[in-house]
Amino acid sequence: MNHIVLLGDSIFDNAAYVGNGPDVVRQLRSILPEGWRATLNAMDGATIADIRAQLARLPGDASHLVLSVGGNDALLEAGVLEERARSVAAALDKLAGVRDRFQHNYRGMLAELRECKVPAAVCTIYDARFPEPERRRRATVALTVINDCITREVFAHDITLIDLRLVCDSDLDFANPIEPSVAGGAKIARAIAEFAAGSSSRSTVIAR
Repeated sequence: MNHIVLLGDSIFDNAAYVGNGPDVVRQLRSILPEGWRATLNAMDGATIADIRAQLARLPGDASHLVLSVGGNDALLEAGVLEERARSVAAALDKLAGVRDRFQHNYRGMLAELRECKVPAAVCTIYDARFPEPERRRRATVALTVINDCITREVFAHDITLIDLRLVCDSDLDFANPIEPSVAGGAKIARAIAEFAAGSSSRSTVIAR
């Protein structure tokens, strides 16, 4: 029997944002083969620091882990986008500081994930759909710094990557600027199911 456990934040724990529609874990359960299970350990609002507690609650029969975290850590650093800088170099130095803090924390968390000795996939952070074009553009550029950390660490740790920037590629995939809608959740669920069916490492999983 295969048992997929979802770890992380509201990318998976999105029930509060889809009204009467199905959340990600319900959509995942609906498309899994007979006999497969899916458990939601992810919690809305979780940060990298919260993953240790989620890993401590893993079911003993977990066969696949899927993690999506880091978006809330990025939001906590979002104030840097509004700070003034004397030059492009100064602005890049500020972003480098954000990157260094994120990478340190993310690397330690992935090491703990690998200690579980269970096939795992990790998600990038998708591009926020802010209604203001300039804010959306700045956020997308800033997130490339964070996502570079994620992709580098994921491949260095020999873990599968699910690139949510490519999975959720339409405004219809979002219930609000940062949470997945029912449509987006369906795409995410398909990507997770595809990973679990293949269980290959060092691969990129994309659902369209």
